[in-house]
Amino acid sequence: MMSGDRIRTAVIVGSTREGRFGDTVARWFVGRAALDDAIDIDLIDLAEANLPAAITDTPPAEVQAMIGRFAAADAFVIVTPEYNHGYPASLKFALDSAREEWMAKPVSFVSYGGISGGLRSVEQLRQVCAELHMVSIRDCVSLHNCHGMFDETGALSEPDGPNVAAKMMLDQLQWWAVALRNARADRPYGS
Repeated sequence: MMSGDRIRTAVIVGSTREGRFGDTVARWFVGRAALDDAIDIDLIDLAEANLPAAITDTPPAEVQAMIGRFAAADAFVIVTPEYNHGYPASLKFALDSAREEWMAKPVSFVSYGGISGGLRSVEQLRQVCAELHMVSIRDCVSLHNCHGMFDETGALSEPDGPNVAAKMMLDQLQWWAVALRNARADRPYGS
């Protein structure tokens, strides 16, 4: 695949909490996604984005830079924990910071947590993403009891299941990314 045809995929790490596990999950996922030569990864870690406390009419340079990265993406993967049956406030801030940059682009999720594997946060995110005119991919990767799944080096102890789920999700994400990129080029999307 030619580099211009590659799917520009923004992987957004949603948690900014001190001591978070999201960076471990994101490193595994980005490593897995990098095996696919059809994908260009742009890792957007919200803990490093220097987000302000409030959305303003004139966003600061850091937020404008983040929005520019959203605009350049063909597809999104959101890496999210589940906090109190929901997703992190930092992720809500990032989603609310942009509008047109999300439209008519596919999104999928890598969730992690305890027994539910972060799926309740994904349920809520699907509603928000629909409101932003994103196309939510059905299959996602859900890591249940995630702290016990990784060894001290950050590698999965039993990678087969998560790797199969990641491949399936990435295949679907790529299909939608190409279809929607072609559709946007053919006819601009209007909300």
